[in-house]
Amino acid sequence: MKMSNRVITLPVLLPFYFVASMSKQELHSRIGAIFDKNEDEDVSSAFHYRLSKSPLKTSTLKQGPVKSVNLTSVTHTVDMEDSYDVGSSICELMQNGIVTVYGSHTMATNDVIKSYTDTFQLPFISSNVAINYSAISSSLSLPSSQLPVQGFQMFVRPLYAKALLDLIRHYAWKDLWYIFDSEEGLERLQQLLDCLSDNNYPVRTHIYRVHDANEAFGTLQRLDSRKEESKRVLLDLPTKDCEKVLQMQNKETKGMLHHYFIVGLGISEIKLDAFNHGGMNVSGFRIVDPNNGTVKNFIFGWSNATKGNLKKLPYEAALAADAATVVQLSLERLIIQPSSNYQSKEELLRSLNKTEPIDCDVDPVKTWKYGHSIMKSMLQVEFGGLTGQVKFDAHGLRRDYKMDVLEVSMSRGLARIGTWFSEQGLVIQPADKIRPIKGNNTIANRTRIVTSILTAPYLMKRAQPADGTQLTGNDRYEGYCADLTKMIADFVGFDYIIKPVNDTKYGQKGENNNSWNGMVGELIRREADLAIAPLTITADREQVIDFSKPFMSLGISIMIKRPLKEQPGVFSFMNPLSYEIWMCVIFAYIGVSVVLFLVSRFSPFEWHIEDHTDGPSVTNNFTIFNSLWFSLGAFMQQGCDIEPRSVSGRIVGSVWWFFTLIIISSYTANLAAFLTVERMQSPIESAEDLAKQTEIKYGMVHAGSTMEFFKRSTIPVYERMWAFMTTTEPSVFVASNEKGVDRVRTEKYAFLIESTTNDYINQVPPCDTMKVGSNLDSKGYGVGTPLGSDLRDRITLAVLELSENEELAKLEKTWWYEKSKCPQDSSILKKQEATSSLELPNVAGIFYILIGGLSLALIMATCEFLYKSKVEARRRKTTFSNAVKSKARLSITGMPERQTTSYTYAPTAQLISLDGWSETNTHTQV
Repeated sequence: MKMSNRVITLPVLLPFYFVASMSKQELHSRIGAIFDKNEDEDVSSAFHYRLSKSPLKTSTLKQGPVKSVNLTSVTHTVDMEDSYDVGSSICELMQNGIVTVYGSHTMATNDVIKSYTDTFQLPFISSNVAINYSAISSSLSLPSSQLPVQGFQMFVRPLYAKALLDLIRHYAWKDLWYIFDSEEGLERLQQLLDCLSDNNYPVRTHIYRVHDANEAFGTLQRLDSRKEESKRVLLDLPTKDCEKVLQMQNKETKGMLHHYFIVGLGISEIKLDAFNHGGMNVSGFRIVDPNNGTVKNFIFGWSNATKGNLKKLPYEAALAADAATVVQLSLERLIIQPSSNYQSKEELLRSLNKTEPIDCDVDPVKTWKYGHSIMKSMLQVEFGGLTGQVKFDAHGLRRDYKMDVLEVSMSRGLARIGTWFSEQGLVIQPADKIRPIKGNNTIANRTRIVTSILTAPYLMKRAQPADGTQLTGNDRYEGYCADLTKMIADFVGFDYIIKPVNDTKYGQKGENNNSWNGMVGELIRREADLAIAPLTITADREQVIDFSKPFMSLGISIMIKRPLKEQPGVFSFMNPLSYEIWMCVIFAYIGVSVVLFLVSRFSPFEWHIEDHTDGPSVTNNFTIFNSLWFSLGAFMQQGCDIEPRSVSGRIVGSVWWFFTLIIISSYTANLAAFLTVERMQSPIESAEDLAKQTEIKYGMVHAGSTMEFFKRSTIPVYERMWAFMTTTEPSVFVASNEKGVDRVRTEKYAFLIESTTNDYINQVPPCDTMKVGSNLDSKGYGVGTPLGSDLRDRITLAVLELSENEELAKLEKTWWYEKSKCPQDSSILKKQEATSSLELPNVAGIFYILIGGLSLALIMATCEFLYKSKVEARRRKTTFSNAVKSKARLSITGMPERQTTSYTYAPTAQLISLDGWSETNTHTQV
């Protein structure tokens, strides 16, 4: 066995008051230290540097009998995998008279160390986590009072299996690939699996044991060759090996699809310059905050002491330094407050000054007299160390600590996204508050990950070529978003990889937490650089990600199954005019006929004398039946053998002819459209129609912007629709647009979908769906980027440029209409709008003209009647009232009033008038 031994004497001045003696004296104590031969030299250097510097202020003790305290470090460097080597080292250290031991331990040596320390009651402080699994399991599920006793061991490195569980929950991981290279890694894996089991969080775990970074990289290569998918890889390797694996994976296209988690606590120690041309997703814990003043002062002093140029403090070195501080402060507590386990402070100082050696081979076993006191003092130490607040419970485990959660984002480099607290759990920082850590930004010149969703016509898998050529990379996809991504990438200038979203969701916030799913969640978690998809711009999404200007405007629309062709009815000829117009035409026909009859009866110009065999008689051609016949002939544009003579009658005829001209022309024009266009009866025409009925179910895609619209809407119609949808069983919500369209085609179901997608689906076989009604809202699709992305502004400029150049319009025309496999004239909405029946408001004007004409005719007939009555009164030298009565009798009865006094005869050549015979040749009647 080869062992390196060296003794380093480090003076520490600790003034104190000694009751038993008034003279100043020096105190010499020895501290044992065991380091692994494969351990980084920084660990040993940091431990000894901290041990050489007193953490106490000189004002802590104003008086005391001890002039100085010299802590002597007795150091052994051994193979920590060799239990015999470690056991021998502990025995040699005890023979040198030590008060406590610092060191690390492994699975191979843990039992040996515990056996020696418990047997000889020698306090042992380790820089590793507790490996005694019973203690680990208890610490995760039991209160502190029920934890198993750890004996004389305590552990500076905190437990973080519960922290890993919280991170897995945050990322919503269901599959893990765990790669480790040591027995300690296997132990940590077991702790994690038991923690997952105790918390009822099932995760499928793929476990791989490797020997070095090269084998770990080869394992990932083999996994990628089997199935190309995004993986969640937990790397439980030394920090340098993790960095090497990431560097090699960063050169692989498939490697950038994965999310890597560094199981150790040193993610900030990885050189991020290795990701200049990548952009992988890497997360991990950080226990050393480089911005902490204590850390900065330690690095400065340590760098000067070692004459080096140290910039970072490795977390393992920080743990060793904090362990040294624990030893220093515990001895101070013993000196200031002596324990009741020893008789006097003088006896304590004598034992600490020259600790009695212990021989491992002596029987019976001789224990360290003050081991219990020192262990108790060490457990009571509290201070702000390099790894945060250092406190221990009664079992030697760290408590009340915290760890930062860091993540390498796609555009901003390393950033702190949250903090994990041992008592509170994981606290994620608001997305808008996350800022990159200074000096750790990645270079923007790298391949970008573009997340999208497989939905036609935005993104679809391209059919395999006929020649059997295997499609790879971005060539596997086609569609509107695939072409748009290429246009934007060419304009901005970056390489990209299209990766469909893992959970096929657009993005919605969880109801019980603040985590997002879908494409929005991937952007928040920096698993993607851009989201180019039919992703709606909403206020909630704008709070967690950035959007470009909209590249497409749209709204929520209603999709239903195309109704069957309507069979023509017996009275289909009436369709060009509405029911109201037909009724008004009938009443107009009757009204015109009656008015024509009345004006003809009251107008003297419509009366004439006809000579019959039984003598002359006064006749009026416009009887009620003749008036109806005249109106019907005019309406049918056939004419009639009688025509009005009076002005009033001709006014009635004129306005009726004008009325029939307009009605017949309108009817003929609309009838042609009805005869040449298919008629289909749609059961739903608007959202109001949907809300009024329950026979046709309606719904939308779950976890999308359409769902959020109805959930938040305060419009009564939409509120009723939302209440109906949330209470209907089976659920009316679907997982994707495709499933919603399938329900439309197979059930009585209306699908609420974005208008652009609705228009596209209506243009593809089997051409059995249709869009009805107007859009329910107005919104837009935008390109999503993580908050603070360096691409946001340039993408917005690209979208505006493409819009102004009409490239976006051409792209939409290409994928919506030029590739359509349905007849272009098959739009039901256009047909129904073009062939709708004429309504009364469309022809109300001609009815007004008709009514006005009839009124004018009545007025004119009245004037003619009164005028002739006045003329008759003058001629007959009678009163005006008698003349009116005479004319009225003629109009009503059709019989003129005869004179009883005399008759007037006229020559045969003279026309006989209603006024009687001529004044000549008269005689008195006998």
